[in-house]
Amino acid sequence: MAEPRARVARHKGQMNFPSELRLLLLAYGDPSPHPSFPAEPLPETVRVLDEIVTDFVLEMCHGAAQYASYSRRQKIKVDDFRFALRRDPNKLGRVQELLRMERELKEARKAFDQNDDQVGNLKDAGKKGLEETVDSADGKKGKGKGKRGPRRDSDATEDAISKKRKVTV
Repeated sequence: MAEPRARVARHKGQMNFPSELRLLLLAYGDPSPHPSFPAEPLPETVRVLDEIVTDFVLEMCHGAAQYASYSRRQKIKVDDFRFALRRDPNKLGRVQELLRMERELKEARKAFDQNDDQVGNLKDAGKKGLEETVDSADGKKGKGKGKRGPRRDSDATEDAISKKRKVTV
């Protein structure tokens, strides 16, 4: 790792993640020395961990900014952070896992919002819209969604499960 940078004087002593670090220490079983002591972690421990985490975040940001400047870009991209973590496979794997989960959540929210719009349209359409939806569940043609994108395996299984269920009115 590069030579550690000095903290800016105005931020010295200021803690950035105190509540998160307290919860992290408790989750990992921070032992209290004696049952008569409070269940809270020692303030010195939280302060030192906060300094370590803050320094790590700053170093990662500086490394990513340095790689972006090598690439002749003004803005930092996610790939710059991946490059900065390239020598630590554990951290790089965790970052890639979090990015994959974020992408899946974004797709799920988008699908959920589209389903919300359809439910709202059914309420506005009244009984006629409900009958068309029931008819389309029986296999008859109704007003559909139009063309769909490429199917994934998970979409195919969800459609197969929903086709097995019959809607009765």
